[in-house]
Amino acid sequence: MVRIEAAGVCHSDYHYMTGDLTGPLPLVLGHEGAGIVEEVGDGASGRIRVGDRVALLWRPRCGQCAACISGNPVLCERGPVQAQSGGLPDGTSRLSFPGGGELHHLMGVSCFAERVVVNENAAVRVPDGVPSEVAAISACAVITGVGAVFHEVHDAEGRPLLVFGAGGVGLSSVMGAALVGAYPVIVVDVDDAKLERARELGATHTVNARTEDVVERVLAITGGAGVPWAIEAIGRAQTLEQAITCVAPGGTLVAVGLGAAAASFQVPLNQLVQRQKRIVGSLYGSSNPQLDLPRIFSLYLAGKLPIDRLIGDRLPLTEFTEAYRRLAAGGVGRGILVP
Repeated sequence: MVRIEAAGVCHSDYHYMTGDLTGPLPLVLGHEGAGIVEEVGDGASGRIRVGDRVALLWRPRCGQCAACISGNPVLCERGPVQAQSGGLPDGTSRLSFPGGGELHHLMGVSCFAERVVVNENAAVRVPDGVPSEVAAISACAVITGVGAVFHEVHDAEGRPLLVFGAGGVGLSSVMGAALVGAYPVIVVDVDDAKLERARELGATHTVNARTEDVVERVLAITGGAGVPWAIEAIGRAQTLEQAITCVAPGGTLVAVGLGAAAASFQVPLNQLVQRQKRIVGSLYGSSNPQLDLPRIFSLYLAGKLPIDRLIGDRLPLTEFTEAYRRLAAGGVGRGILVP
């Protein structure tokens, strides 16, 4: 049982609120959180102890399935069990109404609450010096965006990288791109305030898609060559189609943004084949969270990842509705809810 100290306001929760994504109801939202362990069950291994500060993972590893054994735990076969059952990895819930009646977990976390019960494999210790709000957003937005750069982008030093979307995940990709030395780092969004935040975090060029032709501008910045890598952190057909057009021959489009469950986009077949472009999906930054999250904390403590500059509004948990109103209205930075 973890007492929540900070929870990130992520667009994925909004997809569940609007019905773009579905799960068993009633459902306690929140999947990006950090806090302090208050109790540990009898069956726990002892790896996590009472008093530990932890960040919470929405895709814990079972350690036994083929994905886990092969080093790709974000595709753990227990992940879909959590999502479909609204429970923990064993498929059962630890949440209920005070007067009786079952509540469901969201992705095994449900951190829009004062306290949560999670599987111990969903908890990663947070070192001293890392604030809880930084730890919370690192466990979803940051590891997704930075991880996509670390694991799907290769030999990027001195080469162009394009990011669609300057929300929490997109801005994290910008931080990752700056860290690995990509140049230019181009960011596309429709909000000038978000694009300014992108520049603060490492973008060298920005494109406002509301007022500029995205493909034309990106090709101009790259001398007509296009980009070796484009990261799409929005989850919209239009931006995915723009991104694949911006990708250079032999380049890669990395899709990290989620959309509606049945959403799709069109790809020009001959462009894909004749120019040998690649499209890859990246869940949770294609990361190994138990290894990569401590790495991200170390980079933050070393001053290499300015995660605290990613944070936007801080609101009490009771203002949950206002936090999502601001998100839907295009708020800058990652919002934080504090119980």
